[in-house]
Amino acid sequence: MLFTICELSRQIRDRSISPVELTQHCLVLIEKLNPTLNAFITVTAERALERARVAEREIFRGDYRGPLHGIPIGIKDIVDTAGVRTTAASALFKDRIPTEDAEVVRRLRCGGAIILGKQNLHEFAYGGSSMISFFGEVHNPWDAARITGGSSGGSAASVAAALGFAAVGTDTAGSIRLPAAYCGVVGLKPTYGRVSARGVIPLSSSYDHVGPITNSVYDAALMLQVLSDFKAGDPCAQPSLVARFDELPVNLRIGIPRPFFFDDLHPEVAAAIEKAIERFRELHAEIREVELEVSTDRTLASAEAYAYHESFVTRTPELYQPATLARIQSGAKVSADDALRASGELQASRDAIRKIFDEVDVLLTPTVPIPPPAIAALRERPDDLRPQELIMLRNTRPFNVWGIPTISVPCGFTNDGLPIGLQLAAAPLREDVVLQAAHAYEQATEWHRRMPGPLRTT
Repeated sequence: MLFTICELSRQIRDRSISPVELTQHCLVLIEKLNPTLNAFITVTAERALERARVAEREIFRGDYRGPLHGIPIGIKDIVDTAGVRTTAASALFKDRIPTEDAEVVRRLRCGGAIILGKQNLHEFAYGGSSMISFFGEVHNPWDAARITGGSSGGSAASVAAALGFAAVGTDTAGSIRLPAAYCGVVGLKPTYGRVSARGVIPLSSSYDHVGPITNSVYDAALMLQVLSDFKAGDPCAQPSLVARFDELPVNLRIGIPRPFFFDDLHPEVAAAIEKAIERFRELHAEIREVELEVSTDRTLASAEAYAYHESFVTRTPELYQPATLARIQSGAKVSADDALRASGELQASRDAIRKIFDEVDVLLTPTVPIPPPAIAALRERPDDLRPQELIMLRNTRPFNVWGIPTISVPCGFTNDGLPIGLQLAAAPLREDVVLQAAHAYEQATEWHRRMPGPLRTT
């Protein structure tokens, strides 16, 4: 059975279920499944139960804070949590304990969410597989022999396996949407800057986004209302992000950018996406073919990653995983002039993408061109890992360049039973449009209702 925040919050409010019961349920599943999935690095069971008891008392006396009150969730272990270690999945930070919460954590606590612990990731979020981690690779709930994608692999795996009912991830080149697609859940990258990155260990500040991973589009909207900076002075504000979720926006124009985004797709991915496009036609959306200019330059991202890590890699390079160290050190070659040029080109790309939304309301692409690879194959051929990651991140990264709101929702399964993701994007600050379109598709299909069965190890 699929448990959503929307459904659970109603049950909490009418007292048919308690935050303590929900939290205990999640902790039991974590104890049972985490040894296989390796989704959590740190589980804060005692803190979570204490917060659940407090939430229960608050709700029973009528002090209800909103739909996240009493809901157990997880946090990617790159987001600071006061008094709880934040490791970025690296030996460098394995004992690092922040003294302050990140802004998004502060907002979640204000909204009454119960934080279960910190979730595994690709070291310092610098990769798309979640295989490179001081704490070991993350395994896919649909097939434990497969990767989850990354870098928010532990967050997506935990939501898919019901180890929590939502998670907070980060996305610099697709790190929310890629693992969401591979784990069969919803991943939302908001507009650049919509959600505060204060207290999040940076990868590349010009591209870093923070956003939710959930079991439904509506849950993603509920999370975003709490996470986002709608009212900077009131982190508990509940603005009306989406006024209506019951129908597709009238006269919705969907742009299909086939060049680049539809190149070299796995046949089963291609078939699922074409069926999704047809479903939108059935929902009376207008489908238009469009072309987009896509930048693949990584100069600025490399320079910014190196700038943050320079002092660490100089003093203690041995504390990094070798693959991460090599990627970070490559940024040392970027000159200040080249970084400045790349920054200007980034802003020009963000200005230019706005023009396409004079023609269409939403862009539609596959989230990931290929199904999740097998962990054993990548272990046997480690030189294949980075090329595979570049393929996996190909369709997600441009939307970080443009900084526009983008979501991945389930749209099918391969013959091997592995999830396939559909990616939708809208104009800057138009999360309402992308959420409404994604919700309409979700409600017209059954893909989001499937949950992983017994973990397979074949």
